[in-house]
Amino acid sequence: MKSGRVAKLTVSLSLVIVTIILLRLIFIKTVDNDQGTLGKLIENQQTINRIPDFKSIADLPQMKRAFFDYLRPSIRHQNAIITQERQYLSLSYQHLQDGLTLTQGEHFKIEEIANKYQYSPRSINAKTLSELLNRVDIIPESLVLIQAANESGWGSVRFAREGLNFFGQWCFKQGCGLVPLSRSPGKFHEVAVFNSVEDSVASYMRNLNSNAAYSLLRSIRADLRAQDKLPVADQLVYGLVNYSERQEAYIDDLLEMLRQNKQYLLENHE
Repeated sequence: MKSGRVAKLTVSLSLVIVTIILLRLIFIKTVDNDQGTLGKLIENQQTINRIPDFKSIADLPQMKRAFFDYLRPSIRHQNAIITQERQYLSLSYQHLQDGLTLTQGEHFKIEEIANKYQYSPRSINAKTLSELLNRVDIIPESLVLIQAANESGWGSVRFAREGLNFFGQWCFKQGCGLVPLSRSPGKFHEVAVFNSVEDSVASYMRNLNSNAAYSLLRSIRADLRAQDKLPVADQLVYGLVNYSERQEAYIDDLLEMLRQNKQYLLENHE
């Protein structure tokens, strides 16, 4: 009798242990599968949805507004930064005009701004500050929006989708960006990759404000300032003649885009 009870108890315990083991195996497998699926979904979602799929918006006016609204905050933020820098330089310029001596702190700040815009004066005086002010100035919002639409195909090209590059900006160090599929033999440039829309817009504006290729744009803008006029897109656009190998034809395209999209370039409340 005793041995029979022990045998029954042993069988019962064995069944319990086998059941527990089976449940653990099933549970672990289910959790692993769920985690694997979740990881893939998150990874894919990050890649696909890095920027909105503007081309999927069937209504053309709505698509254009969505694209412009997506970029507008970054453009306004960068222009606000430039405006603050310009105000600081203007105040320092006025100090010199009034016969005052700039402080060490002013010198440091001016040198910091000058380095940002690739300007290296031998000394800081009224003349060099005036030249620096020609570089440190806003880019009209509508001009930035239209160039972004033109260069990125309304956010549809590979460089915008994968690299947040809305302005076709190049870089020249191996591995610095995305290699163009149509790059000619012997060419080594890549298309720059940015971590955010903000970085893309900031780099574009800094390029226009510092690169020698766009000195005409800065000259036109300085002439407008001298007449107490605000920089406007349909005048500054002529300073982008060197932005594309198509030159004058490129300017004609931008002017036509400015004309056709005038109603979308302002927010609804404006």
